[in-house]
Amino acid sequence: MVNSMTGFATLTGEHGQHEWVWDMRGVNARGLDVRLRVPDWITGLEQEIKTKTNKSFARGSLQISLKIGRREEEGQLALDGAALDGVLAALNEIESRAAAHSLTLTPTSAAEILGIRGVQKTSQEPDDITALKAALLTNFDGVLEQFAQMRAKEGASLEAVLSAQIDEIETLTDAAAKAAEARKPHVAETLKTNLARVMDNTDGASADRVAQELALLAVKADVTEEIDRLHAHISAARDLLAQSKPIGRKMDFLTQEFNREANTLCSKSQFSELTRIGLDLKAVIDQMREQVQNVE
Repeated sequence: MVNSMTGFATLTGEHGQHEWVWDMRGVNARGLDVRLRVPDWITGLEQEIKTKTNKSFARGSLQISLKIGRREEEGQLALDGAALDGVLAALNEIESRAAAHSLTLTPTSAAEILGIRGVQKTSQEPDDITALKAALLTNFDGVLEQFAQMRAKEGASLEAVLSAQIDEIETLTDAAAKAAEARKPHVAETLKTNLARVMDNTDGASADRVAQELALLAVKADVTEEIDRLHAHISAARDLLAQSKPIGRKMDFLTQEFNREANTLCSKSQFSELTRIGLDLKAVIDQMREQVQNVE
């Protein structure tokens, strides 16, 4: 099972008078890099979000943000007793002083008194941060699930592409084996020519040195090991695709091994058809490596 490292998820939620929006996005990375933007007044939220995320994913650069706000709601009308007593005392003092100066004041209505700053207040329930954090964390589980589903969906597409590329590498490897068989007469003739050249320059050379030169010529012409290793890598790649755990790092290493064998095949080919196949192999392997960069 292949998972992609790219994806996004968004989810809304609410608790009491609070409402919020989670946003989570991921791109490729060599390891796991989690970056958060959450309110710092919710104590402990950031660390718990990181812990949940680290348990859910192995690779990727992840950006997680939380936008939270409080809904405006009309609360019940309440009076500030101390403030009201102060206002009434002040009004009483004003009326007494006015009477002392033979002044008549217009009666003050209750509505006017309510309009005086500080007399009335809006009662709201105090915030329960513990309950709010619990609601946010529960909601965040849904974000993780949504994000994982998107990465799995993209991963399924990646798996199909990688599987097709592995099939193509196998087809080209089989073709390389046939080309290597077909080039044997050409290799035999080349070896005879090179052997004659070595023998013509053996004056004063030790028998061991001559044997080494002859063995080197034979090794340079033989591509059996490269083809065998390519087949082994093909089998390993298919085994990786069947695994349920993250395979990105191992698959990336394997593509490097594929490329090494293809390079050696080209350098040893000494045969136009085998060279063409080796170049085709390198092209497919390069395309495969680009895709593997997206795998978790």
